[in-house]
Amino acid sequence: MTEVHVSASRRKRSILTGTAVLIALGILLSLGTWQVERLHWKEKLLTDIAERRQAPPASLADIEGMASKSEDVDYRHITVIGEYVNSKERHFFATWHGQTGFYVYTPLQLADGRYLFVNRGFVPYENKEPEMRMQGQLTDQQTVTGLARAKLAGKPSWVVPDNDVAKNIFYWKDLDVMASSVGLDKAQVVPFFVDADDTPNPKGLPIGGVTDVDLPNNHLQYAFTWYGLAATLVIIVVVARFRKRGPAQ
Repeated sequence: MTEVHVSASRRKRSILTGTAVLIALGILLSLGTWQVERLHWKEKLLTDIAERRQAPPASLADIEGMASKSEDVDYRHITVIGEYVNSKERHFFATWHGQTGFYVYTPLQLADGRYLFVNRGFVPYENKEPEMRMQGQLTDQQTVTGLARAKLAGKPSWVVPDNDVAKNIFYWKDLDVMASSVGLDKAQVVPFFVDADDTPNPKGLPIGGVTDVDLPNNHLQYAFTWYGLAATLVIIVVVARFRKRGPAQ
């Protein structure tokens, strides 16, 4: 092979290597920038949630108005009035302070005849059945204050088990199935949930105020990781080029 061919081959490899390095560098920088954008989005979301939780309770009509305009109703402070239909409660598998049990979702019948599913709070596994906590089965008209929670569009993840409707054990909050499984017409059910606050219930069950708002925010760490990898790539390329040239004569 002639020197011309060798030189041409080296230039070709150098161009391909340089192109690959530039592509990799572009991808790493793009991922870092994307995480910075996600960081700003998450910080704004956390600020919005904090403001919603601290705001005075809105009425059901106000929250429904927001939902009808496709506004985010999640974690908005709300007060509703109605009567619990205790015979139709649904049980969502959960843990609370390290203890296994269930969140009790009970339909609250409103003055207009519709139903709103309220997460009344946590009960230990052994208290799943209503007869094990009869003192907490509230009757007559109740005023419930808590946080609105949006209806899920579908199963959150394939790793989440399917709901066991026959045993009244839900692993994800499928509002439509919760309603249909107790004979409620979907059209008569308010299209979001309410998590009750920590107002004490008789004999302490269910334990209210279980809403988890501790949303992870690791985007800054991820951004540093991607930008760090980009910087490392640049250093490796510079060192490799320096070694290739060798010491000055």
